[in-house]
This record gives sequence, C-alpha cells and structure tokens, in this order.
Amino acid sequence: MAHKRRKNILKQTKGYINSRSTKFRAAKEAVLHAGVHSFRGRKLKKRTFRALWQAQINAACRQNDLTYSKFIAGLKKAKIEIDRKILANLAQNEPKVFLEILKMG
Repeated sequence: MAHKRRKNILKQTKGYINSRSTKFRAAKEAVLHAGVHSFRGRKLKKRTFRALWQAQINAACRQNDLTYSKFIAGLKKAKIEIDRKILANLAQNEPKVFLEILKMG
C-alpha cells in the first residue's frame, strides 16, 4: 500500500521541476500546495470572468451614451433577468440585439 501511495503521488507530480517530481517528500508537499492553489484558482476564475463581462458590457453601453450601472439598474427595474455572460456575448457578437435590450432597460 505504501508503495502504491508513493507511486500515485509521483505520478501526480510528473512534469514538476527538479526533486519535486522524483523525491517523495518534496513531491507530497508539491501536490498539497498544488491542490490549494487549484481550489483557489477555480474561485478566482469566476471573479475574473465576471469583471471581464462587466467591462465588455460597460464598453458597449458607453458607445450608446449610457453607463454600466444605469444600464443594470434599468434592467432590474424592467425585470429583465439576463446574466452578464449573455449580455457581454450579445454586446460583442449581436450589437443590434444588445441595442434593443439597451432600449428596453
């Protein structure tokens, strides 16, 4: 079992630099840290993309003389529930549809 556990850890560290890929103790620590960073990275990715979508929506709104915050407030008041990912996609790929939503909100 111990051999199997060691082999599994070393398999996970394939491609790591220096002794982190060959020595069990260093590899075990590297895998632990990698797990922490990957967990945090998955949470960060969501934040980063939301900020990107907001910037894209804001750019499209400002081309039509409106700010992002006023646009979102108008959407909420008109009870239009479209998430930012879809709005950003529409702003980039379907400007006419986005303009119609802009007029509704």
